[in-house]
Amino acid sequence: MVDVTTTSGMRVIRSAERDHWRNSWLDSWQSFPATGNFDLAANAFGVLLVHNDDVIAPGEGLDAHQHASVEIVTWVVEGALVHRDSEGNTGTIRPGVAQRMSAGERVVHSERNASSRLSDERLRVVQMWVAPDGAGGPSDYGQRDFTAQLDAGGLVTMVSGLPRDAGTGAIGIGNAHAALHAARLGTGDSVTVPSAPYLHLYVVRGAVDVAAGTGAGAGDAGGPGGAGGGSGGDTDGPVTVSEGDAVRASRIEGLTVHGTDSGDHRAEVLVWEMHAAVA
Repeated sequence: MVDVTTTSGMRVIRSAERDHWRNSWLDSWQSFPATGNFDLAANAFGVLLVHNDDVIAPGEGLDAHQHASVEIVTWVVEGALVHRDSEGNTGTIRPGVAQRMSAGERVVHSERNASSRLSDERLRVVQMWVAPDGAGGPSDYGQRDFTAQLDAGGLVTMVSGLPRDAGTGAIGIGNAHAALHAARLGTGDSVTVPSAPYLHLYVVRGAVDVAAGTGAGAGDAGGPGGAGGGSGGDTDGPVTVSEGDAVRASRIEGLTVHGTDSGDHRAEVLVWEMHAAVA
């Protein structure tokens, strides 16, 4: 981790500006380039290394493969994902359930669309990788259903390594500088995201208006941990963002997120609060 040196500002990355990779069974939209031989740390924002929104065909998925020294958080949007790993953990992840796998020295796992190849049920999943506090160490696994909290409204902390969130029901993560929040917002609903040197907001469904807190100003989201790819422009908000869009904010006094008219479904957002950056 390194000290924060970014200037203040919000940068909007539109859905179409993401990296896109596709084969016969996977359609992957990547907020940071992840497919191929990329330097994940060089493209990171804060401690967030990977942020993929993937659609996986029925019965398909990734066979056994290994990871080390990374925190992997998975959020299913549609369908169901089956997880198995070399530590003996198994789980079926459905919408409303957050999953965290801490890959220490080495974990081998597989992830597949739980539906049969004869069905037409696709799997849509957002997978996020976060740099751990240190390389190696023990591996761990956890999952929890947050449906009731999300239905109740407000900002829900689902995954966190921040000492502040110990004992709150959030799933622990091996990074003491990061937390993942989620919210489902109807028209007129609003939430405020805690202030942090790095904030990454992603719109999973619907549309929301995002405004910077007091003391924010336009600026460059560059600097350590601030490259993150994308060509979206800086703004001081408010700005409307829709499914697949992201807002990367640096050194502002939090974000205020307002629900707009998203039809029959509430808008859904995922927000990383980060107080450090990768080296």
